[in-house]
Amino acid sequence: MLANELREKYLSFFKLKDHVIIQSASLIPENDPSVLFTTAGMHPLVPFLLGEKHPAGKRITSCQKCIRTGDIADVGDLMHGTFFEMLGNWSLGDYFKKESIALSYEFLTSSNWLDIDINRISITVFAGDADAPRDETSANLWKKLGIPENRIYYYPKKDNWWGPPGETGPCGPDTEIFFDAGLPECSSECRPGCSCGKYFEIWNNVFMEYKKTSTGKYEPLLQKNVDTGMGVERTIAMLQGKRSIYDTELFLPVIGKISELSNKSYSDYIKPMRIVADHLKAATFIMGDPLGVAPSNLDQGYVLRRLIRISVRQARNLNLCHDNLISISRTIAGIYGDVYPELMNNWNFIEKNLTEESIQFELTLEKGLKEFEKIISNPESICDGILSGQLVFKLHDTFGFPPELTTELAAEKGIKTDIEGYREAFRKHQEISRSGSDIRFKGGLADCEENTIKLHTVTHLLHKALRIVLGNHVMQKGSNITPQRLRFDFSHPDKLTDDQIRKVEEIINKQIERNMDIEISEMTVEEAKNKGAIGLFEGKYGEKVKVYKIGDFSIEICGGPHVMNTGKLGKFKIIKEESSSKGVRRIKAILE
Repeated sequence: MLANELREKYLSFFKLKDHVIIQSASLIPENDPSVLFTTAGMHPLVPFLLGEKHPAGKRITSCQKCIRTGDIADVGDLMHGTFFEMLGNWSLGDYFKKESIALSYEFLTSSNWLDIDINRISITVFAGDADAPRDETSANLWKKLGIPENRIYYYPKKDNWWGPPGETGPCGPDTEIFFDAGLPECSSECRPGCSCGKYFEIWNNVFMEYKKTSTGKYEPLLQKNVDTGMGVERTIAMLQGKRSIYDTELFLPVIGKISELSNKSYSDYIKPMRIVADHLKAATFIMGDPLGVAPSNLDQGYVLRRLIRISVRQARNLNLCHDNLISISRTIAGIYGDVYPELMNNWNFIEKNLTEESIQFELTLEKGLKEFEKIISNPESICDGILSGQLVFKLHDTFGFPPELTTELAAEKGIKTDIEGYREAFRKHQEISRSGSDIRFKGGLADCEENTIKLHTVTHLLHKALRIVLGNHVMQKGSNITPQRLRFDFSHPDKLTDDQIRKVEEIINKQIERNMDIEISEMTVEEAKNKGAIGLFEGKYGEKVKVYKIGDFSIEICGGPHVMNTGKLGKFKIIKEESSSKGVRRIKAILE
């Protein structure tokens, strides 16, 4: 079964089961500081999992674009990828464990759908702990469907609990479905979750019945939800009898293009070719997204820059230049263009930024070579024939110079490198970065504190005020809201003047003083556009959306939550205006 067929079958099945199909949300989360990218299908649905009414109803299904970078060091093995598609179905306070497990079982085993042999299916469930009880309910439901007890495993929270996506929010125990690839057990301990390749994880049913609070407590949700996820790449690999996601039609044409351009055999360069294919795919989707960003030193732009630079480093080992990277990216856009037309619609943006970043990094690498020669020529850099780990890290951190390249060049001169020292320096650097991230990634869509809701509401006023002052070319390119402040990214080529900032503040505060009511209504995208609403329209045709109208000033598509009157907001003040990336400005503001 090919990817297109799997997507169509999955969505058709759940449509027959009274689920409404919704389109993939943007890869760039809106109004959520908890993560940089959309990491799962449930991520854009957090407000609805917490009780907000979804315009499509209580049963929905989608195929969601996702980016995860937590396993980026594992990319190139059998199953890890940075970009992936997640098929999912949700019950928002409707059905729960019994119906969810029955639906999964039917789709997997019925001859009308995937027709998988039940004897090749194993199940894991939550073992229970101090926060939540052992999930005997799910285990018993699987037994009634014919899964024997010896193929049902109880695992702890680290294996069978999902969420929250940020520091707080909806979460709960899950039951995971594994397919036996038919390989022999690697040891007596081999079981679902083993990395040997015998078991494919193909589906995860999360039963969201808790909300993790900022104090670490797990409180019952007002409504019980079901959130499921089936990875397209892993599932088609399993259905096609492949051991790796890289051996499917979603990767083979890309790897074939890399092999053709480099004039090298895939079998001789498996890992570098997989890394280039994966990282360029993720970069292409990030730039091609309707809210796509350019490479930068901040947030999503920083991750994008890292992906492109790793691709350039690996490409150099394959004798590929920046023009070759463009050809590879174009191949990726071609594979997915029918499903995600935004890639072709935004191709000029992709090509421009990929070209500029790859050329710039090649120049950076040249500077790194010069710095390497300077370091090597200094006798104090070498101790007992070994280049210190700190200097290896400096070349990497300051000049983007790969440690493996430093090691190779040093070896040519008869010098060893202190790789353990490099790893220690890198580890300390990660700890510092992680502590900063821990501070940054608080709140999120699950954070419904009063001030967060106020700041969420005022972003609508800010968006409209910027369009009045700067022009209608201004469009939201992302936002990040915590209880303390809002951050709003928007398309605009130039730095705002002091006078422009003052005018934006004056317009917003005037609207706040008008004590305008905020009206909420549900309508189709076409109806919203006809009423003059602004928002992210791509991919939403045919869907119902929520529209928030602030008096006679602003009308915008959004998921909420909001205050009901502008008089509750307080005084708006811009505290910083800066560049986010090329062509995108960033405002940070507070309510006093």
